[in-house]
Amino acid sequence: VQLVESGGGLVQPGGSLTLSCAASGIAFNIEDMAWYRQAPGQQRDEVATIPRLGTTTNEDSVKDRFNISRDNSENTVYLKVDRLKPEDTAVYYCHISYHDVGYWGQGTQVTVSL
Repeated sequence: VQLVESGGGLVQPGGSLTLSCAASGIAFNIEDMAWYRQAPGQQRDEVATIPRLGTTTNEDSVKDRFNISRDNSENTVYLKVDRLKPEDTAVYYCHISYHDVGYWGQGTQVTVSL
């Protein structure tokens, strides 16, 4: 199983990005898909989760600005991030649960700055 993230970059405050994470080596349904982020010197925190069935969950500080979605036919999870703030600067990682094993992507850098 391999996860490849894309879509990060430098954006001004108030801007938007869409992060993507495509999973390969998948033969069956992926259970949970999620995004985490890690700022410099900080721990890695969960941002949003989307199960294969059921409702999404978002971390409180981003729930009105970040939207997680998934395309099961493409084994891809997305994170649409709006109204970005400097404190959103971090490396964003996707994570999937597949056959009760967790897998991480390599991370994509999001920098919010003038």
